[in-house]
Amino acid sequence: MKLSARGSIRHRVTGATLAAVLLGGGAVACGSEQSPSMTPAAAVAKAAKNAEEITSLRYRMTGRVPEEGRIKAEARMRMKPTIAMSMEMTALDQPTDNKVEIRFVDKAMYVDGGEAAAQETGGKSWVKFDLAALGEDTDALGSESLGAGQAEKNPADESALLTGSKDVKKVGAETVDGVETTHYKGTVTLDDFSESLKDEDKATRERREKSIEQYEKMGIDSLTMHMWIDGEDRTKQFRVQGDADAGPLDMTITFLDYNKPVTVEAPPAAETTDLAEMLAEATRES
Repeated sequence: MKLSARGSIRHRVTGATLAAVLLGGGAVACGSEQSPSMTPAAAVAKAAKNAEEITSLRYRMTGRVPEEGRIKAEARMRMKPTIAMSMEMTALDQPTDNKVEIRFVDKAMYVDGGEAAAQETGGKSWVKFDLAALGEDTDALGSESLGAGQAEKNPADESALLTGSKDVKKVGAETVDGVETTHYKGTVTLDDFSESLKDEDKATRERREKSIEQYEKMGIDSLTMHMWIDGEDRTKQFRVQGDADAGPLDMTITFLDYNKPVTVEAPPAAETTDLAEMLAEATRES
């Protein structure tokens, strides 16, 4: 694989990995409408707390991410006993070769680079990013923009962002994918969200702080959030909007199921180029 190919592959998958690890949020369950006595802030806080209990989830994403434009995707992720994730994404604003598959398993990220990668690797379309083996090279490769630094983050923590809002309000009852929900909306600055964590325990605070890191790197300082919470006080759907340095972010995530078995396997070795091995070989030849 030529070193010059890294840039084209990275550009192709940046939007996919950003979407895959940027967003997640609660879990989904069927149920009746929530208790009318619960305040909007309490309802949002309870849903965020319930999200911490999930061990796996499957969800659908639609919307727009900075630079890459409109996307649609379906993903599944396991948090326990070990972390694994698989996502298939289509970049709707790219005319050709616009589908990407990403897998995270055994602490390595695999990206299906499509024909662009296969042409540079003798037919191997998958590229392996072994974060431990790459070491310091991950910075030079821009692996943070690929989402490598966030790939192990539990996406359920994203639903906690609205707990930092000072103006969360109830919009009304709505049905989402056949499930009765209550719709809430609020705005939150990253500073307000950080301030809201001061009374949390250390583990919760550290976990939730990771949820805002990607927004800071994107240049977003405030978000508008919508949450649709079902009758069992779990997030069925949420939408997050913000203005990044590279353009607008507007994503809607709908949860399809949770706490069901999720198995993710690494691609066949014969179809995979190990980036760490490629760099080692290039170093020996130089």
